[in-house]
Formats: sequence, C-alpha cells, structure tokens
Amino acid sequence: MTETGTWVRRFFAAPDSRETATRLICFPHAGGSASYFHPVAKQLTPRFDVLAIQYPGRQERRHERCIDDIGELADRVTAEIVPLADRPMAFFGHSMGAVVAFEVARRLMERGIAPQVLFASGRRAPSCVRVETVHKEGDQALIAEVRRLGGTDVRMLEDPELQSMILPSLRGDYTAIMTYRCSPGARIGAPIVVLTGDRDPHVTTDEAARWKEHTSGAFDLHVFRGGHFYLNNHAAAVMRTITENIPAAQA
Repeated sequence: MTETGTWVRRFFAAPDSRETATRLICFPHAGGSASYFHPVAKQLTPRFDVLAIQYPGRQERRHERCIDDIGELADRVTAEIVPLADRPMAFFGHSMGAVVAFEVARRLMERGIAPQVLFASGRRAPSCVRVETVHKEGDQALIAEVRRLGGTDVRMLEDPELQSMILPSLRGDYTAIMTYRCSPGARIGAPIVVLTGDRDPHVTTDEAARWKEHTSGAFDLHVFRGGHFYLNNHAAAVMRTITENIPAAQA
C-alpha cells in the first residue's frame, strides 16, 4: 500500500494531482474488508485514485470494537472522507457497503459535497425492508448464511482459529445491515447505477430497481448472471460499467 490510514486504504500510487482524477471510494460487504477491492485498484489505477474503506473489527483493526449500527458507521466514514473531497469522488458499495455508501452520500450532501455517482451493487433499495434474524442466531447459522451467499473462501470457514477472528465482525455487520431502516423519502442528488445478480437470494430485480426512488438524478440498472457475488465472475463488465458512468472517465 502506498498510503495507510485507520479507515482508508490506497493500494497503488495515486494519479498525479494535476490530473484531478476522480477518487473511486469502495465500501465492502458485511464481513468484508478493504482488501476485497485490491483487484479493482489494480485494474483502474492510475485512471482513478482508487481507495477502499476499512471498517473496524477486521484484519489489522480486529482488536477494535465492531460498529453494529449503519448510522454510526456512516457518521464515522463521512468524517474520514470529507478531507478527500478536494477531488471529484465516486462511490462503489457492495451489499452492506451499498447502504453505507448511500448514507455517507446523504451526510456529505448536508455539507454541500456530492459524489459524481453512486454504484450500488448486490443490495436492494434502502426502502425495501425484509425481516431477517440470522444476526440473532448461533455461529453455525451465521456461517451457513455466508456459505449460501458464496464469495468467502470455505477454508476460512472451516478453520476454528480463523472462525474466531471472522465471526465478531461478521455478526456486527449483519446486525448493522439487518436492523437498518431508511429514513422516509431519503434520496441523494447524485446519479445511482445499480448492479445486481439475477439469482441473488437477497435482492430481486424489482427490489434493485427501487433504488430509483432514492435519487433525484439519473438512474440505471445492470443485471448480471449470478448470485450475491456475481461480480467475482463479471469483473471486466463491472469495471466497464464503472468507467462508462464516471463523467471524468467519459471525458
């Protein structure tokens, strides 16, 4: 990494500041970490200054308290991102990360700052509520849910020592996203581009399309073959979708 902070990771050198390249800020899924976006940074740097958020409670932050409330998490991330607003920004969030990115965008708007675009991946619209309780169940139920969604190396789930490291952040994140309730009428001014898998057990196409209700700007929906982690098998298409929807990249 060329720069390490508590909350923000940069894996490759940023483009020359004279180019004023857009900062693409990536928000991980529940149980995920900043390193999930290392391949994105490798692919898109130096076209963009790719950064990834590192939530507390995992990897080198594993000894910190997990934040199990989306509002608190968004508040903390917003404070870290404000100093990065000296360049245009775009947000990419997957699963829980899409909701965190949306709530951060709302808070930045209150400060007169807005991302160029929000990419919401693998998550139903904030106003779509499902009653989910796996965060209240035992460890094995939580592990079974992670297995069902895919995207996590099964060897990590089978190793007791690794399980003990993963489960606290996983349960904290699941508590945060499953207890999240969007404020009525919440929306942002930035365009929203939604990406989803056609066999995602947590998102129907109709639920993904309802993100349109949360922006006063443009909206677009991209449906890929696959489940919750469809993007692992469609990396090139996802990268293309990102570059084609960031204004600076189009220019």
